[in-house]
Amino acid sequence: MEPDVLFDVIKQWGRDKGINNPDKQTLKLLEESGELASELCRGRYKTAEVEDALGDIGVVWIILSDILGYDPIDCLSEAYHVIEKRKGKNISGSFVKDGEC
Repeated sequence: MEPDVLFDVIKQWGRDKGINNPDKQTLKLLEESGELASELCRGRYKTAEVEDALGDIGVVWIILSDILGYDPIDCLSEAYHVIEKRKGKNISGSFVKDGEC
């Protein structure tokens, strides 16, 4: 399924299910992030649980964006336009902005 179609299907699914509370969706996003962190902190990178958590994070993020009236693609695009110009360096596999290291 094309990403834009998938995003629309996910948004409609959330609407159909009556998911409309941004506070609860934020908590759900944190819950799913915690599940991902639990796997990764144990060195489990290629598991069904990691794939599930990443997918769940994406679904919750798309629905939360919709609830708040944002287009998730626009959010990603804007974030990329900010980071593409960012200066910094890689420290232990993580990008650190200039002035933060």
